[in-house]
Amino acid sequence: MTPRVREILSWYRTENTGVLTNISRLLCSGNLAGTGKLVILPVDQGFEHGPARSFAVNSAGYDPTYHFELAKEAGCNAYAAPLGFLAAGAADYAGEVPLILKLNNSDSLYSGDDPYPAITGSVDEALRLGCSAIGFTIYPGSALRGEMYGELREIFEEARSKGLATVLWSYPRGSGISKEGETAIDVVAYAAQIAAQLGAHIIKVKPPTEYIEQAAAKKVYEKQGIGIGTLAERIGHVVDSAFSGRRIVIFSGGAAKGEDAVLDEIRGIAAGGGFGSIVGRNAFQRSKEDAISLLAQIQNIYREAA
Repeated sequence: MTPRVREILSWYRTENTGVLTNISRLLCSGNLAGTGKLVILPVDQGFEHGPARSFAVNSAGYDPTYHFELAKEAGCNAYAAPLGFLAAGAADYAGEVPLILKLNNSDSLYSGDDPYPAITGSVDEALRLGCSAIGFTIYPGSALRGEMYGELREIFEEARSKGLATVLWSYPRGSGISKEGETAIDVVAYAAQIAAQLGAHIIKVKPPTEYIEQAAAKKVYEKQGIGIGTLAERIGHVVDSAFSGRRIVIFSGGAAKGEDAVLDEIRGIAAGGGFGSIVGRNAFQRSKEDAISLLAQIQNIYREAA
């Protein structure tokens, strides 16, 4: 426990002791323990994109236990995955790395204009597997977002009552916004605000671009002179949008890319006050040695920013 972690926990003082303990566990694990920063390994891509697209480039990834080993050896704060992957290794790695059970998922065998992920796990299963938190995805911009928000409310209420922290993937997507708008600065900031208002303890969004989707928002950005020219400025705006930085906001690693591109993006996130990253394909699609090296460099950037 450090002063920084105590400060972060003070933002959630209305939660019960179990929730605070599990948020603390996430913040006090791995190589970044105590800094207030997070680097999490997520492996839901097998469900979301299919096995070959996810694991053929590094065939070790077909094995669920590989990801437990990678998260542990790389000193990640946590490992997040759907039910099947966690159930396949949770007993063998009990207590070695905090776990996050992803409770809803989509697949790419059907694609419509308004995505709606299915519930694929439960709070009780998260408890059975020894998880510290549950994860959930919403798609602001989908015509079915209301149904997602309703499901989320019930699941988050149950999770909090049973002492689990909550992590919300807030990914704008659907017929209400353009493809370019999914990562627009105004839309990503709005997604972070929605996630905070829905009660998420940890909010996951994508790094925003300089593009502004909504005409009404564009007028405000221009009139108020909101800086969005650099990634650091945009990250700072998104963090401010989550209760003036009083909610933990982490950023996705996105599609696989070169090491220099990954690290440049991380530097921008860190400079803007982001709380960390959740790095999946850019980690497990590399060899274990290269993945651990990259994650160590990412952790060093956040450590220096802390």
